[in-house]
Amino acid sequence: MDLQTLWFAAVAVLWTGFLLLEGFDFGVAALLPVLGRRTADRHLMLRTIGPVWDGNEVWLITAAGAVFAAFPGWYATWLPALYLPFVVVLLGLIVRAVAFEWRHSSHDPRWDATWTRVITGGSLVAAAGVGAALGATTLGLPIDADGTRVGGAFAGLGWSSLLGAAAVLGFSVVHGALFLALKTDGPVRLRARAFALRWSPVAALPLLAWAGLVQLRSGTTVTAVLWLVAALAVVVTWTRVRLDREGQAFAGWATVLLASAATLFGSAHPVVVPSTIDPAFDVTIAQASVSDYTLTVMTWVAAVGLPVVLAYQAWTYWVFRRRLTAEPEHDDSAEPVAA
Repeated sequence: MDLQTLWFAAVAVLWTGFLLLEGFDFGVAALLPVLGRRTADRHLMLRTIGPVWDGNEVWLITAAGAVFAAFPGWYATWLPALYLPFVVVLLGLIVRAVAFEWRHSSHDPRWDATWTRVITGGSLVAAAGVGAALGATTLGLPIDADGTRVGGAFAGLGWSSLLGAAAVLGFSVVHGALFLALKTDGPVRLRARAFALRWSPVAALPLLAWAGLVQLRSGTTVTAVLWLVAALAVVVTWTRVRLDREGQAFAGWATVLLASAATLFGSAHPVVVPSTIDPAFDVTIAQASVSDYTLTVMTWVAAVGLPVVLAYQAWTYWVFRRRLTAEPEHDDSAEPVAA
């Protein structure tokens, strides 16, 4: 495997890792008004992601940084063409982070409820923005021979961005429900499991449609098999939820994303930004890449640093692996207590 393909695969892994880890953060936050019927329930739901949500966001920075460092031509075409979705993502992540911190500064129920709603809104906006950007990128942008967007500020946003936004949102809410079923006990666990059982087949449809369209356009036999694996994983997830096997269901739903992402990036290779104007204007990894020397240096740095980062994050999840629960709520302002 040449270095350009290796770093294309690395970028694919980083984006997939972000969606896999930050996806359940987004999902838990989105489900606060759906599953959090009591103040104690909402506190419990937020405690499940409290130790990890900020660490999961690092994957987004790393993914965007890898694109910038390894494929500046990709970055120069991609970011200007999709300024609006990325601005939306940044705003969503900023207000979400502020809300996580500020909601602890007062025990007033109205203050808590306000910032909890901000967490939900920011998470939904960020998830939709990421999905819109990735959907438009993989299904095509109106770029000319110079890699410049043709049209106004909204020219890059169309049905493909809507499909990507729906896919990421659908995946995230079910991912969050399965995470809650795995990490909590009591009423929240039961409601999360029921939600995943009901909505997982529907939520998977936009993601499968997105991967299927890219596969039909430029896929191979291998990527077709990967798409089938993603579709079968939806069935496995649903059956495991029905049998109350939360860990297996969570793994099955993660497989849906892993196989779908492999289908998307595998079918797209070597094109990083397809043009909807003319296929001759597609941006490929060969056109967008830095020199082999730079890629070699980056590879050695990543080989040393990446295992350390992965080990640290795995240790974090291991430390906070136990289920959480909340005591019966007597006072609406009372804090939940860990079991």
